[in-house]
Amino acid sequence: MYLRFGWVVGNVGLLGTLAIVTLGTSITFLTALSIASIATNAPVKAGGAYFLISRSLGLEMGSAIGIPLYLAQAFSVALYIMGFSESMVAIFPMLDIKVVGIITTILLTLLALFSTKAAIRAQFVILAVIAFSLISFFFGKPIGGESYSLLEGPVAEPENFWVVFAVFFPAVTGIMAGVNMSGDLKDPAKSIPKGTFMAVGVGYIIYMIVPFFFAYRADAATLVSDNMIMQRLAYWGIAIVLGIWGATLSSAVGSLLGAPRVLQALVADKVLPSKLSFLAKGSGAEKIPRAATIFTAVVALVLIIVGDLNMIAPILTMFFLTTYGTLNLTSGIETMLQSPSFRPKFRVHWIFSFLGTLGCVAVMFLINALATVDAMVFIIGIYVRMRRRRLKTTFGDVTGGLLLQIVRYALLRLDAKADDAKSWRPNILVFSGIPTKRWHLIDFAYGIAQEKGLITVATILPEKGVSQERVTKHAHNIASYLREKNIKTLVRVTRAEDPFVGSKHLVNSYGLGSLVPNTVLLGDTEENSHHTAYCEMIAHFYQSKRNVIILQNDFKLDYVGTKQIDLWWGGLKGNGGFMMIIAHLIKTSPRWRRISVCVKMVVATEEAARGTRENLKNILQEMRVDFSSHIIVSGGRRFWDILQEESQDSTMVMMGLKTPDDDFADYYKQLKANTQAIKNKVFFLASEHIEFEDVLN
Repeated sequence: MYLRFGWVVGNVGLLGTLAIVTLGTSITFLTALSIASIATNAPVKAGGAYFLISRSLGLEMGSAIGIPLYLAQAFSVALYIMGFSESMVAIFPMLDIKVVGIITTILLTLLALFSTKAAIRAQFVILAVIAFSLISFFFGKPIGGESYSLLEGPVAEPENFWVVFAVFFPAVTGIMAGVNMSGDLKDPAKSIPKGTFMAVGVGYIIYMIVPFFFAYRADAATLVSDNMIMQRLAYWGIAIVLGIWGATLSSAVGSLLGAPRVLQALVADKVLPSKLSFLAKGSGAEKIPRAATIFTAVVALVLIIVGDLNMIAPILTMFFLTTYGTLNLTSGIETMLQSPSFRPKFRVHWIFSFLGTLGCVAVMFLINALATVDAMVFIIGIYVRMRRRRLKTTFGDVTGGLLLQIVRYALLRLDAKADDAKSWRPNILVFSGIPTKRWHLIDFAYGIAQEKGLITVATILPEKGVSQERVTKHAHNIASYLREKNIKTLVRVTRAEDPFVGSKHLVNSYGLGSLVPNTVLLGDTEENSHHTAYCEMIAHFYQSKRNVIILQNDFKLDYVGTKQIDLWWGGLKGNGGFMMIIAHLIKTSPRWRRISVCVKMVVATEEAARGTRENLKNILQEMRVDFSSHIIVSGGRRFWDILQEESQDSTMVMMGLKTPDDDFADYYKQLKANTQAIKNKVFFLASEHIEFEDVLN
């Protein structure tokens, strides 16, 4: 205000200045609304904006904003003190700017260490000095005693409107001072909104009045060329100098009080290395972060001694604006999701919060696009680092609600959409039991689904003697084990007197809307006494419109070297299309990328072989799958003999099952006997109403 406000008026005129002030304050006001909404929802503890963001968007996002926010505030201490020192040296040339800066930093640090209340009381004295400087300015006289037209235009070659806006905007971004002191306030939910709105309101009134005095008392050329024009226009010129000192010292004190509290909260949440744990300690009844304050003062002193801070100043502004934008985003998301836990006393429509976010982002690029990109890269880097650390918290965040809202929207849209072969993906329910005993089932399912589909690992526990608490613990243990193996799946554990009946019930009941498993993957039965019940279960899955994949219990794949899958095929209808799709998904899996697929068919005569060979080649080309083919003439041999001869050395053998009927149990027993010598065989039964021929074509 003291040094650049006249330049603003000289470049864009009175009306342009009023528009800039209104636009800039509007963005700040929207941020104030968001702050009030978040602050009145739940108890606010130490950490200011970092606390508000981390408790809503999660510790990772809070850290990504909190660390840059602390650095911006710590560096700002040095910037404000250097500004104060420069003005001192301008009046007293015999002084050394760095010596003045060091002494000022030490004195302000002692004030902050002595008592927070004392530091805040000092702000009232500074406020009185600033008020005195404004009174002196209002009672001043025009240059040369002549008045100027309020509507006089700007200089002949003015700066672009948005360039001027970018210069002015930082003047309305100081609303975080009260938020940063959240842990020291008696009633943050009341004080933060009230203080923030008062700051925005009083600042807007002053910024709307001052331009009239500039426009009335000086010409545009003088306003642009003289940075100290405010001193020349004031009744007592020295009052403006005192005002500059007051403004810089006030800002320095505010940052020196706020930055350590953000640092204290970051360390307390174990965001920063454990070696810095001493910075989380508070002293006295006020819990003053003395260690964090000294640490921040040292950072400021180092910067003052090093010298030029102009290079990093634009990035610091971006850090502050990113914080404001994220606060708006936090409020907008919380309000839009309408979570039962979000019940602020001060309600704001989410549209206003999102407008505040867009405003902050737009202003960032207007002020300095390069600094904006640098700041974003820094923040994203911290976020990625925090995600990899997988920090554990004792508080929830809005992420779950946001994901639930997305899932809700997607499920409702999916439920209203007719089944489409084009969008078919595997959604596999794996009956693995204890994963360590039947890991090959989960491994095979993951090879099919990869990142393209869903997998649910299911376990049926005996109902007798198994409590619900044990079921929950078992599910947690399975989920933890799968996470350690880096397998992304859902887990479902249930109880049943009969495991086969329990499996039927789970297939019928599991899912949400139209998002239900379309494929059941399981191992073979190990007990002859269970054979009939097992086959009835397979028939039930088929009748429930679930595709079935059965892996034999001795199934074991070696991923090293060149391998081949034999797919015994009888055409696209029935199981043929389903097997083709699964074979394609397996072949595209990273771990099986070197495996080849050979589609094999048996015909009666050599003449039939010639036509079938050409037809199959064309089908594979049309399906755009990288499969080879092999046509075998039976020559009167049994199919089972051909199968054993052709596939005894294959890595995996895929075969279809017939449609379950009354004699399916006898059929399946005979099938197992006929294929006993074949290793790593997989049986397929397509039941879903999707035409897999359409998926392939």
